[in-house]
Amino acid sequence: MKILITGAAGFIGYHTSKALLARGDEVVGLDNLNNYYDVSLKHSRLDILKKEPGFKFVELDLSDRDSVAELFAVRGFQRVVHLGAQAGVRYSLKNPYAYLDSNLAGMLTVLEGCRHNNIEHLVYASSSSVYGANTLMPFSVNHNVDHPLSLYAATKKSNELMAHSYSSLYELPVTGLRFFTVYGPFGRPDMALSIFTKCIVEGKPIDLFNYGNHRRDFTYIDDIVSGVIGSLDSIAKTDSLWKSDRPNPASSNAPYRLYNIGNQSPVELIKYVEVLENCLGRTAKKNMLPLQPGDVEDTWADIEEFVTYMGYKPATPIEEGVKNFVDWYIDYYKIV
Repeated sequence: MKILITGAAGFIGYHTSKALLARGDEVVGLDNLNNYYDVSLKHSRLDILKKEPGFKFVELDLSDRDSVAELFAVRGFQRVVHLGAQAGVRYSLKNPYAYLDSNLAGMLTVLEGCRHNNIEHLVYASSSSVYGANTLMPFSVNHNVDHPLSLYAATKKSNELMAHSYSSLYELPVTGLRFFTVYGPFGRPDMALSIFTKCIVEGKPIDLFNYGNHRRDFTYIDDIVSGVIGSLDSIAKTDSLWKSDRPNPASSNAPYRLYNIGNQSPVELIKYVEVLENCLGRTAKKNMLPLQPGDVEDTWADIEEFVTYMGYKPATPIEEGVKNFVDWYIDYYKIV
């Protein structure tokens, strides 16, 4: 197939593109290469992808509506994986307008491109952050998500609503995936695993918010990619059992679906750090700090529906996943 991947120079976009190319698909990767984090890492990912004959890269900002419309019209995509977004819960407290341009305007240009060009299926990234103030565990796609705790989370909830409106209006098949704390090689430098590793290697203290008592449903990148591609291959359909007087938020009488994609095995942050220390053979100096604004205390994905409908099965324990990341980190950054 000919597939558009937005955010292709990003962490998940890179790995998804690589997997699709490996199975013989043609991938057009779009990214604006912004400087939210070190652009050299994005270029390193792209350098690998560009070696594949089936990959073409387009540097473009999703908020550029005319250029995005032209890209859709000219390239003839069959399916779209929309991963391009401004990431980061804490950064949304510092630069909220970046989320308006990227996450809202960007989602709209993608939806318009799909609408006008007969796209067979749109798969897009949502986030576990949408669960916000909800403390009922595990998080289910059938739960209410009307109480986001950050602007980032609010934009991701908005993306789900926007996707449903287009699915309903134009019969556009769309599948939303709520990612749970993705980690692995080529991971983002602003994520905890990268920050912790850098600090431990340099002998600097790490900040453990909520005094290390966070629990996160850490999900290895290979498991995420298998879920993304499985979703892409299974075009969203209407739910014949959906009831308008008892609406299920995870499905619809439109071709619309929502799934959690996680490991279904939450781990305390302090345990995660212990695994990292073992892999590095070094002990971290720790600053124990209170909960940060915008953070949720725990995440835990209920993936029952994703398992049932997609055959999804996360297979990577944190000991293996963290070791894979550390091996990559030491090689990439030439740590002695």
